[in-house]
Amino acid sequence: MRKMSLRLILFCLCFWHLDGEFDDILTPVSVKEGDSVTLNSGLTEIMDDGLILWVCSNKFTLIAEINKRADSISVQDDALDGRFRDRLKLDKQTGSLTIRDTTTEDTSFCQLHINRMKKIFILIVYGVIGDEMKSVSVMEGDSVTLNSGLTDLTEIRDDDLIQWLFVDALIAFISKVANVYTVFDNNGKFSNRLKLDHETGSLTITDIKIKHAGLYKLQINSVVKSFILTVNGGVANALMPVSVMEGDSVTLNTGLTEIQTDHLILWTFENKNTIIADVWLDRFSVYNDVLDGRFRNRLKLDKQTGSLTITDTRTQHAGYYELQTTRMMIVFSLKVYGVTDAVKSVSVLEGDSVTLNSGLTEIDGDVFQWVFINSLIAHINVKADHITIFDYNDGRFRDRLKLGQTKLDL
Repeated sequence: MRKMSLRLILFCLCFWHLDGEFDDILTPVSVKEGDSVTLNSGLTEIMDDGLILWVCSNKFTLIAEINKRADSISVQDDALDGRFRDRLKLDKQTGSLTIRDTTTEDTSFCQLHINRMKKIFILIVYGVIGDEMKSVSVMEGDSVTLNSGLTDLTEIRDDDLIQWLFVDALIAFISKVANVYTVFDNNGKFSNRLKLDHETGSLTITDIKIKHAGLYKLQINSVVKSFILTVNGGVANALMPVSVMEGDSVTLNTGLTEIQTDHLILWTFENKNTIIADVWLDRFSVYNDVLDGRFRNRLKLDKQTGSLTITDTRTQHAGYYELQTTRMMIVFSLKVYGVTDAVKSVSVLEGDSVTLNSGLTEIDGDVFQWVFINSLIAHINVKADHITIFDYNDGRFRDRLKLGQTKLDL
């Protein structure tokens, strides 16, 4: 008898969305992987003759039931190959359903049937930042398309769910089996700005504003693809030179006084695909084993500002570090100079000029730097054909420094 009733429910659901009421009662619920989530029935108390059914996944499988007339309450731990085993809890008074220790596999339709009433949830369980991270930059007021990477939705199985999330909120949803393509305005933040490509699942955002910068995630079942969108019009991109003596510590400062709840902070080294640290929501992570473990036990994130400290520096840590947040990008050029570097003594009378010879006959390399004590005072980026003089140390070198154009003499 139960199988017959479930088949009837499935039959009704398959045709119900054609009535045009789907968007009106659809409730998106999102949760971070590993946390618990409660799907609220909206009831304060179940009636004496109440019958409550919880049905989940595109297969519309019964996972929990309350029958007040029979005075019974049950959860189906073995349903869906035991996916929810020991993780479901029903509230006996309200019929609300709690799922503990969520995983991305829990992402699905969940439907609540209360006698003749029905409520439908899209449960989205979003994982950690995926291995595939793309950086996208756009000018304020322009449009941008976040590409799914799919050429056709025929690559997706009929029972797959496709979700687009902004930070942790569902903003777009595709279900092939239900023929549903839906965007959500996220409390007006994206009002009339979101467009879904019905062929590929790609998401376009029009008339971009600063508030739209941040982390976007495409999730197809348990597969996650992440985008960090930077909107130019906020803090300008910048190049910051930093120098340190080998063996000492150095801090690369974000310039923030406090991390906001919607901030995503990414620290990358040299290759943009090599993430060495990130801050997302309440999670602070450093990746010690990347790049042959050269940063092992050396990285530390400031939990208030997101600034990155590298301890016990070595010359192999020199290079370009990129800080990318939702509203800015800063590139740090780190110079690590060692005590074993060649030391030459030069003497000069006060008031005279002096040239510190690089020993080169011509420029041969990518980046050259001159350092005075612990401060970078001159920087040449050969590839960018850019020469910079820094007026540090209380202006003591103001209008006094000159770089040789071919030999890098100072």
